[in-house]
Amino acid sequence: MTHRIAVSGAAGQLGREIIKTLAEREFPAASVTALASGRAVGGALSYGEQDLRVEAVERHDWAATDLVFLAPGTPAPATLARKAAAAGCVVVDVTGAGDPDAPPVVPEVNSGVLGANPRIVASPVAGAILLAMALHPLQALGGLLRVVVTSLQPVSGAGRDAMDELFSQTRGIFVNDTPVPEQFTKPIAFNLIPHIGDFGGAGATEEEEAIAEETAQILGNVAVATTCVRVPVFIGQSLSVHAVFDRPLDEAEAREAIRDAPGLTLLDRRDDGGYITPLETVGEDPVFVSRLRVDPSVPNGIALWCAGDNLRKGGALNAVQIAEEMVRRGMLRGQAA
Repeated sequence: MTHRIAVSGAAGQLGREIIKTLAEREFPAASVTALASGRAVGGALSYGEQDLRVEAVERHDWAATDLVFLAPGTPAPATLARKAAAAGCVVVDVTGAGDPDAPPVVPEVNSGVLGANPRIVASPVAGAILLAMALHPLQALGGLLRVVVTSLQPVSGAGRDAMDELFSQTRGIFVNDTPVPEQFTKPIAFNLIPHIGDFGGAGATEEEEAIAEETAQILGNVAVATTCVRVPVFIGQSLSVHAVFDRPLDEAEAREAIRDAPGLTLLDRRDDGGYITPLETVGEDPVFVSRLRVDPSVPNGIALWCAGDNLRKGGALNAVQIAEEMVRRGMLRGQAA
């Protein structure tokens, strides 16, 4: 059985990565259609050894599509998701701005929610994916009560123009140019910006609220406090995590649980360089865990550092893995092979 696939927002950073991942993992596609709006229509994108012509999302026939990925750059994603679902298409929303009722899914953690056969599912924001992946095996050892996390997020999360701004500002500083921020509120080169998304009434930003809410949905009733910081890194997201459980966790037991968990790699030696950095995660599929230790400041506390490629497991790979799980469950329409 093969499936008719569409990728909306295909010309953006994450849309391109989804198309690349579909090809790399040999997803059973009868066809792949690249969709966009505006000036991106008419361009060409690579899908394995093929070139895909970018078509207008506004004119796409959803009844002739089995599965669509909605990537950032998709216009009115919530409306589009409902329209596609009404035509019988299954939707994996990676925009972070789609249907608020779509369940967030990390296949290694909560694939069971797909048993309800939802037509629209969400691939969570990268921070929620990394956090859920790192904490899920520990949650099996003791009830997770509270998490305090600082999310250090690369400029690729804001798109290609943001990456270009980091590059040009970095180069400009060496020739004494004054950096002029356009994509960010302040200069990003050699700087940190504790602001991602609009501020809400309680002072948290949209990104902070998304990580907290999606993590709680994925892992269950857990309180999450988040601070998100944009850092001068191109690709690779990192989290500093302090978690509280309902009983003391044995450190050796915690290490073994993480080591055995699918999609996780434990890289944690207590010597110089015995930990992961975001640069080392680029192009890698796993979520990496380092600096695992007891947090003595609270009862039953564990501290850890985790990192991953925000465009791979934090984005495109997680979305494609959701689709692969749907195929295994027979949730997609398809064509005879």
